Amino acid sequence: MLDTFEEMHTPQLAMVGRPAPEFDVETAITGGEFSRAKLSDYKGKWLVLFFYPLDFTFVCPTEITEFSKRDAEFKELNAEVLGGSTDSVHSHKAWLKELGDLNFPLFSDMSHDMSFDYGVLIQDEGITLRGTFIIDPEGVLRYALYHDLGVGRSVSETLRVIQALQTGELCPVGWEKGGDTLGKA
Repeated sequence: MLDTFEEMHTPQLAMVGRPAPEFDVETAITGGEFSRAKLSDYKGKWLVLFFYPLDFTFVCPTEITEFSKRDAEFKELNAEVLGGSTDSVHSHKAWLKELGDLNFPLFSDMSHDMSFDYGVLIQDEGITLRGTFIIDPEGVLRYALYHDLGVGRSVSETLRVIQALQTGELCPVGWEKGGDTLGKA
């Protein structure tokens, strides 16, 4: 008999340099609509996929609204943003009334499959760590960042990393767009 989530679920396990784990999740979007998002929807674009612990919390809205405010900068880089948690789409819909309009959908991973595959699931709590993933236009995971629940991530750093990855070159510490690279990777 299967006793644990790991025994019931065969993970794809996210690993930088390998194809990103597939997903097909329900989403809530501004205006109260529901939709679906899957990895193949983003083929040909860069995807910033981020997980946050829970709706109606303190740090999460600061990150989510910052990603939305900077949406035009992501679009300039041929990048889309998709954020979410293990909350339901109905919780997201209610929370969007407080957050205001967002320029990207919020996904729901109530099954915990996606969170497990991307290595962010805190199983005994049923929530996720803060995880940020950058997936290239071919579906390859190029960047993964995991960190503590109490500290918000840097949207500026996420943009900088996409810009660095798009050069196709070796970029030194602190590299900024227009700066010198170290040559071909």
